Amino acid sequence: MRFYVSDRQLDHRPTQYGVHGRLVRPLENPERGETLIASLRSLGLDRSEPEAPARALLERVHADHYIAFLETAHERFQALPNAGPEVLPNVHPYFAGTGALGARPKPRTQGILGQAGWYVGDLSCAMTALTYQAALASAGSAVSAASAVAGGEDAAFALCRPPGHHAYADRASGFCFLNNAALAAERLRERFAKVAILDFDTHHGDGTQTIFYERGDVFVGSVHTDPTAYYPHYLGYGDETGAGAGLNANLNLPLAFGSDDAAYVAAVETLAAAIAGFGAEALVVSAGWDAHRDDPLSKLDVTSAAYPRLGTIIGALNLPTVIVQEGGYSLAAVAEAAPAFLSAFLAARR
Repeated sequence: MRFYVSDRQLDHRPTQYGVHGRLVRPLENPERGETLIASLRSLGLDRSEPEAPARALLERVHADHYIAFLETAHERFQALPNAGPEVLPNVHPYFAGTGALGARPKPRTQGILGQAGWYVGDLSCAMTALTYQAALASAGSAVSAASAVAGGEDAAFALCRPPGHHAYADRASGFCFLNNAALAAERLRERFAKVAILDFDTHHGDGTQTIFYERGDVFVGSVHTDPTAYYPHYLGYGDETGAGAGLNANLNLPLAFGSDDAAYVAAVETLAAAIAGFGAEALVVSAGWDAHRDDPLSKLDVTSAAYPRLGTIIGALNLPTVIVQEGGYSLAAVAEAAPAFLSAFLAARR
């Protein structure tokens, strides 16, 4: 099994993250990537350099005007009087422009401040001069891993940093700029008729859900912390089951604060059964390690012992699989959970 990562993914080094009314050092930082690289090498996985994702594939997931914004946002922001070092919006639109969950129209505002508010959803996505290049390389890791699986490999790991599952078709949110899991699923759809995404990050992948909510060819299932008082707050509820052609192709299993290994593992078992019932021919796993009780963002009581159990459940599906890195902000927990999951995942497929 190979893993894909580029050193360019470590070049996104923001200094600001807004949480609870304060700007603090971001939890999503290059050290996360470095820790995972060391963990995967300890398992004997081979590292591969990803290729840049095709623009046409990016535009099947993201609005072209949003990609254009990401490409130029930092340079344009720096032209403002007294600009800070990073792009952070201080205005946000009240009216989204559409009642649907897909990409909104291009905004009428042409200024960088108005567009930053339109395209950046929160204070978790400070953008530096190298942010877009890092996000593009991260997307390339996901697409390259998916290409390997589409080409016949059994499984591949995309060490995506920055992560992606909070990125909408036209909005950056929650440390995420491009939706790596969605891009991997789109690449797999070029070969497989039905693809499933299983997300076990502690945060609901609201961006991923919205991208596929009205499609019946990609099933999206997620176990996560109850969003009634937790990020992303506005999506991730159990009654969100898809719409139109995507009706019943979306399954959310929110967990109450304090839920333990048993509840977490049981939810993944439910998701695995739903994926089998969907008839998925290939799988994307949005793998976050931040449900771990030692993670600074976790509200759950999940221990390291849960992750090999998840690996066994998901590996036993025996589907061509792309594992896409999402969250996980305790370096010690990541160093335990990720290799434990992968070892069990691989063992379950032999």
